[in-house]
Amino acid sequence: TALTEHQAVLDVCDYLEQRGWEITRLPVNGAGEIDLEVLENSIRKDTVLIALMYANNETGVVHPVSTIGLLAKKFGVLFFSDATQAIGKIPVNVVTDHIDIMSFSAHKCYGPKGIGALYVRRKNPRVSLLPQLHGGKQENGLRSGTLNVPGIVGLGKAAEMAFHQLSFNYAYTKGLRNHLEQQLLMIPEVNVNGSLTSRLPTVSNLCFRFTQGQLLLIAINKQLAVSSGAACSTANADPSHVLMAMGLGKAAAKASIRFSLGKYTTREEIDFSIQCITDAVLELRRYVAIDVSKEKESADWLHSFNRNS
Repeated sequence: TALTEHQAVLDVCDYLEQRGWEITRLPVNGAGEIDLEVLENSIRKDTVLIALMYANNETGVVHPVSTIGLLAKKFGVLFFSDATQAIGKIPVNVVTDHIDIMSFSAHKCYGPKGIGALYVRRKNPRVSLLPQLHGGKQENGLRSGTLNVPGIVGLGKAAEMAFHQLSFNYAYTKGLRNHLEQQLLMIPEVNVNGSLTSRLPTVSNLCFRFTQGQLLLIAINKQLAVSSGAACSTANADPSHVLMAMGLGKAAAKASIRFSLGKYTTREEIDFSIQCITDAVLELRRYVAIDVSKEKESADWLHSFNRNS
């Protein structure tokens, strides 16, 4: 696996390690990309699984999934990919991508929350799973419990709609993301975290250097819903493990903000966001020294910014 995987995968790897399994966590470069040569050299004779996400949830970086799948086939290793962020955003094909197991969720492609799916290859090779829940024979004995039929139908319909709207939504959200970045990059000492060539159109991760990240978030979150890392770990004050793995220091990681765009996002909302963020960054840099220990200065700035807003 990689150091930039979602905690849903990393936590399971930690658990397996406690049970005696050996886990290799691949490093990434400053763009959040793995080295395919390092991946190949890390595969051992007793390696059973490669677990690498399709696209990163914090930076939007898309792994070369098809090439990874071919490497797995070459060495007879199963390939699992968390495609939660990719489904409905970019083309995904388990056959041409040589994926053996793939997970995804409905709510990431405008379906209902609380339902997801796991693709399991049934030939070349056939993948066999052990049940994690016992007490029934649902899902061919793999998962017990009454099925969430409305959720399943919602997932199916959402996937169907996403498939038909894929090209339009891709171009639309990419245009909005590019406009957001172009305007915010005009602020001095702002840069994009992650690859600029292979990434999702719906995610932008920007580092606003020489700002106190927590204060910036507090100011912006009064009007915008953004986060400094994964949306499911906003209560965690630690810097993003993804950005740290990419080589950012703690201060830069905490001064980074993840923006998520969707098909319902409007140009007017993007322009409003640009103005709000620009004002907050410039005000923060003006009134607060770059020293998180100066709590009084921080409090004075926040009071001043809120009053002016």
